[in-house]
Formats: sequence, C-alpha cells, structure tokens
Amino acid sequence: MFRDCEAVCPEMVVIPSGVFLMGSESGAGEPDESPQRAMTIAAPIAVGRFEVTFEEWDACMAESGCAAPWEQDQPGWGRGRRPVIQVDWNEAQAYVRWLAARTGQPYRLLNEVEWEYAARAGTGGLHYTGEAITPKDANYQVSGLRQTVPVGQYPPNAFGLYDMLGNVWEWVADCYAPTFAGAAPVVPDECGLRVMRGGGGASPAEDVRSARRGQMSIGMRTNDLGFRVARDLVAGSGAPE
Repeated sequence: MFRDCEAVCPEMVVIPSGVFLMGSESGAGEPDESPQRAMTIAAPIAVGRFEVTFEEWDACMAESGCAAPWEQDQPGWGRGRRPVIQVDWNEAQAYVRWLAARTGQPYRLLNEVEWEYAARAGTGGLHYTGEAITPKDANYQVSGLRQTVPVGQYPPNAFGLYDMLGNVWEWVADCYAPTFAGAAPVVPDECGLRVMRGGGGASPAEDVRSARRGQMSIGMRTNDLGFRVARDLVAGSGAPE
C-alpha cells in the first residue's frame, strides 16, 4: 500500500499482472456479460484501496480541481470517509485529472477489464466471496442499511481492495457496449453511456456480482454511484518496487 501525497491522496494497492476469465458463461448472467473470454492484464497497476471518499473529494474542491457536486448532502447520510456520491462521469474524470496534476503521476479511472480483474482477485465465482454473498460481506439491499457506510467496513478481497462489491456502484472509463464479443471494451473520448460496476447499497444480490455491468448516462448523478481510481506504474515515476 502507498500514497503519492499526504492524507488527501487515496491509498493505493499494487495488483499483479495476470490472466482471468471475464464475464459470465452463456445463460449464467445478463446477456451483456457474455461471451466469457480470457483476458490479460499485462503489467501490474495500482488501484484505489477504497472508493474515493468525501474527504478526498473535498481536498480536490479546496484546490479548485473539482466543483461542488449537486445535492451531495441531500440524503443526510454524512460525509468524511463515506464514498463520494452524486458525482457524474465527467466530474470523476475531473478528479483524476486533478490527482494526476497534484502528484505528477498517471492517475485515471479503471477500464472494465481492469475493474473485473481487480474485483475477482483470482476468484472465478459469482463474487470474490465465492458463489454466495451475505450482509457480512458487503453493503447491499439485503443489508437493510439503505445508505452508504464509511469505506473499509467489510472484509477486503484477496488483493486487499475494499467494497469492490456493494456500497456504491463505481464509474469506469469504458463506453457501454451490449456484448463482450470481439476485442476488449474500448474507451472512445465521447459516448452517451458509460459503464458502472459493482452494485451499491440499494442493489439486490443479483446485481452485486463480479461480472455484473450497469450503464448510466455520463451526466447522471445518484446516491448510489461513486468511483475508484487507478494509477499506471511507470518506471522512473516513483512507482513502488
């Protein structure tokens, strides 16, 4: 684990390169989760240990890197170490641009392949907890909390990442495509729908799965949607050994 600056920067975890099966077997999940195929993460990357929190977002606002999000306090759930919500895709991108400028390091959103690889952490079941998930594993609809909780309240996956399932859905970089056919998902500069992953506190169990994909208009903000950051590990850039 490392940080590229004092407490205002997210804690990062280096995850190794590897190969995994992305998506669901035909008929085992939603139609847009197939065809299942082997994907490669060619080099280690750093991934946020937690979803970006209000504390971290507020640091960006204090330096004029981020705007004050719309109605962020409307639910009355609190701020601090809870995941930031009511942030649209473009605002998430503004945050990673600020973080990259603040640290001089290549921060960005994860793409879909990276996100699912990071979530699975070497597992092949429906969840990184196996074939079943319970309210002891994640914050989702069955938990009955009906709101976000501070990050890190549930056990991490094998990569040491918290809340990859539940708490809030997470924006990723990719444009939404209704199938996994062909090459890896692409990330064009402009498209109307972007992918969100992982399920949130209001999500039923069937949406809190490693392969589950959601879609949202880039300008939408909800109480159940935040994001997590990634950082490329570039030789000579201060990357951890």
